[in-house]
Amino acid sequence: MPLARIDLAKGKSAEYRRTVGEVVYAAMLDALNVPKDDRFQIINEHEPENFVIDPSYLGIHRTGDCVVIQLTLNAGRGVEQKRNFYKAVADGLHARLGLRREDVFISLVEVAKENWSFGNGEAQYAS
Repeated sequence: MPLARIDLAKGKSAEYRRTVGEVVYAAMLDALNVPKDDRFQIINEHEPENFVIDPSYLGIHRTGDCVVIQLTLNAGRGVEQKRNFYKAVADGLHARLGLRREDVFISLVEVAKENWSFGNGEAQYAS
């Protein structure tokens, strides 16, 4: 059950934001093997002064079009799956939106299954 938080600079169209969400979801299905219909996304736009992205950290040249994707998910996926996810998202956003691969920033936050409640005040995945 990943929860995707997608942040970008203000000014992109609703279609652009929707496409970003679709690309992230497709990559989650393909690379991370999440269940179908397991789509929980929060997409936020920020004023430039509230969206600070280093333009050259690690020698990667980013622009104001940078998209930050933070995925909270159950622990347990291997490095290769994660690499495949990063590549699928960057390639998908480039193919569908023309977004530079350098402008795709992804962070994965792994948690134990008991850290989720899908409603009703219950820990559905707790053992």
